[in-house]
Amino acid sequence: MNLFEESDHAFVIRIWQEDREIEEAPATWRGVIEHVRSGEKQYLNELASIITFIIPYLEEMGIETELLRRWAGESQKHSSCSLPRS
Repeated sequence: MNLFEESDHAFVIRIWQEDREIEEAPATWRGVIEHVRSGEKQYLNELASIITFIIPYLEEMGIETELLRRWAGESQKHSSCSLPRS
């Protein structure tokens, strides 16, 4: 593994809409984020969960994450930060 690969992180984020059991019901959105190198995955239903998943990798790189932690914590308190419904 070269130095670049050891000092960077790549993530794949996939978001999808689940099938509705009742046609008139609002759609439910789900997602998954995966750290490419380790294969670690987390399923999610809130956008703030993406930040929460990435924070440890940022800290490993020496990046200050206090503002992200506060944002993610606040975001999880508000339904507007959930994945959108259609």
